[in-house]
Amino acid sequence: MDIQSVGVIGAGQMGNGIAHVMALAGYDVVMTDINQQAMDNALALIDRNLSRQVGRGKISEAEMNAAMARIRTTVALPELGQCDLVIEAATERETIKQAIFEDLLPHLRPETILTSNTSSISITRLASRTDRPEKFMGFHFMNPVPVMQLVELIRGIATDRETFAACKAVVDKLGKTAASAEDFPAFIVNRILMPMINEAVYTLYEGVGNVQSIDQSLKLGANHPMGPLELADFIGLDTCLAIMNVLHDGLADTKYRPCPLLTKYVEAGWLGRKTQRGFYDYRGDVPVPTR
Repeated sequence: MDIQSVGVIGAGQMGNGIAHVMALAGYDVVMTDINQQAMDNALALIDRNLSRQVGRGKISEAEMNAAMARIRTTVALPELGQCDLVIEAATERETIKQAIFEDLLPHLRPETILTSNTSSISITRLASRTDRPEKFMGFHFMNPVPVMQLVELIRGIATDRETFAACKAVVDKLGKTAASAEDFPAFIVNRILMPMINEAVYTLYEGVGNVQSIDQSLKLGANHPMGPLELADFIGLDTCLAIMNVLHDGLADTKYRPCPLLTKYVEAGWLGRKTQRGFYDYRGDVPVPTR
């Protein structure tokens, strides 16, 4: 299938990044969200990020203007029904994703490919609630989307070859690299990354080190660009906890038990950068460890 138009559901951190790279690659993009303000903010952010790429000589001003012209926003979910490919990038909660697909299905063309940017939820289970499990798969971008080179393509048990090939062609056109993953909890990247972050929180919880010493140790001792607690704040502690719960529930192994301290931070509403407090306090000029 020759994909020319892409629908993006959700104008948040992931959705606006997906719209950005799709439009820049030449696809016509329709982005939707229940909140018009969120879409206005997303368009402003895409414009700033594209301007930054122009400033760095990555793209031309003409390419930037053409990309912005390819993005259309709407609060009406049914308008995405005419797209060749739909990428759902809503909140990482299965009930929300299922409700979105249920509302969208009556408006889709028979050949439309339906995908989810979920970082951990079962693709097979999401697909089974639709009318096209063979045309459904996981399309998992890394954050921040315009910068990160990897896209995980996750096949559900029913996903057919044509759907995988069409999505792989899109990733190639974006200039990114596709990693083929099987449909098991958290796929590849988060299956490895989240337990590392969770273990860093346990290391903090047990008093083995403080926030600064843990992050410094991994940056200088393992050559990681960001410490695990700094990275958790960047991802969002609520997202980290949700993925650990998916791993723990889906694999029934105690090694995936979320650290009680991670749960406590989420209960406090200290979710990281997006709430100005997590393992670091971001309300001043310089981030300050909270533990």
